[in-house]
Amino acid sequence: MKQTIFLIDMESFYASIEKNFYPESRGRPTVVSGDPKRRSGVILAACPIAKSYGIKNAERLWEAEQKCDHLFIIKPKMETYVNVSVQITAILKRFTDLVEPYSIDEQFMDVTGTLHHFSSTQELALTIQETIMAETGVFARIGIGENKLLAKMACDRFAKKSKTGLFTLRLADVESTMWPLPIKSLFGVSGRMERHFHNMGVRTIGQLAQMPLERLKQKWGIPGHVLWLNAHGEDSSTVQVMSLQGEKGIGHAMTLPRDYHSLTEIKVILLELCEEVASRARAAHQVGETVKVFAKGANYDLPSSFLRQRPLPTPTNYGMDLFDVAVPLFIQFWDQQPVRQLGITLTKLSSDHARQLSLFETNWEEKDKIGEAMDAINLRYGKASIIRASSLTQAGQATERAKKIGGHYI
Repeated sequence: MKQTIFLIDMESFYASIEKNFYPESRGRPTVVSGDPKRRSGVILAACPIAKSYGIKNAERLWEAEQKCDHLFIIKPKMETYVNVSVQITAILKRFTDLVEPYSIDEQFMDVTGTLHHFSSTQELALTIQETIMAETGVFARIGIGENKLLAKMACDRFAKKSKTGLFTLRLADVESTMWPLPIKSLFGVSGRMERHFHNMGVRTIGQLAQMPLERLKQKWGIPGHVLWLNAHGEDSSTVQVMSLQGEKGIGHAMTLPRDYHSLTEIKVILLELCEEVASRARAAHQVGETVKVFAKGANYDLPSSFLRQRPLPTPTNYGMDLFDVAVPLFIQFWDQQPVRQLGITLTKLSSDHARQLSLFETNWEEKDKIGEAMDAINLRYGKASIIRASSLTQAGQATERAKKIGGHYI
């Protein structure tokens, strides 16, 4: 039996939710944006009216205001958006237990076993659309396909442009519907990959599909094979109900409120990130063997970035252990240019209930007690009730971040 997969995508999710709270925004170009005085002053969501002015998500607020000088600007409330997203998941689970959250505003559904309750796939999609609108005030676009890839392509490339918000992409229609699209439209093709394909003379999805598979595998290995299959509309992945469980790594990244030029300031942020990651690892009763450092430059036109990893001396979930390895790793690959984003990830996780003792580390019990004490204080009195002294300097962001969820003010 053929599968039927839906990708549910919320139109202008944050902006749609906010319009329910701000009646005066109805009929006006509305955007959800962070504080324009900080780097968080970027467009997180724009309603369809704002988009008609050419305003795009991730655009800087001052650029958007140049396109439309009468924007209705709302600061984000991440806690509200998370709650509505969870509410939408609960709505979808009334129709099938096979629901996979893909992002805060996108969710996959496998409705193969549900269809016999409805006269058609369209009727089921419309019922889901109407239920979400009635209970949350948010309009849902739905891509329909025989696998997750086709559902995603149907939603992103066609449903979003349809007045009904619905589109079905069948495997039999891939050649006539998908192949004429530009190569950048294929799910999984990044801007850099698009340039590579253009250099190879590949401009459309169809041209990629007609390339010799061996040539792609020789150039990119397994990822090349996957893209070739995707160009043919093939995808064997299933809707993963448990996809949010069983983390392979615990990480945290931060976009800085300004450009950080000096190593002294950057080290403050690295320490805060290490403490955040270590605290989350302790909460999950995990230790890690490897630390990864991510950094992105401040130049918007020629952004530079790196992601490097290094093993830890022993498996750990103590912040200073991560920091002692992360800083030299950062220095090794930093090009001395201003930084706008930093991230730390702890990987190769295992349970902290069993520990491999080291002849060279004798104070691990003391570290455990310090970490547990810090977690207990922050849990009881608030996230920033106990922080490192360096976070009280001008470079520190721990106090400010404690007021946010998902990087945005509650």
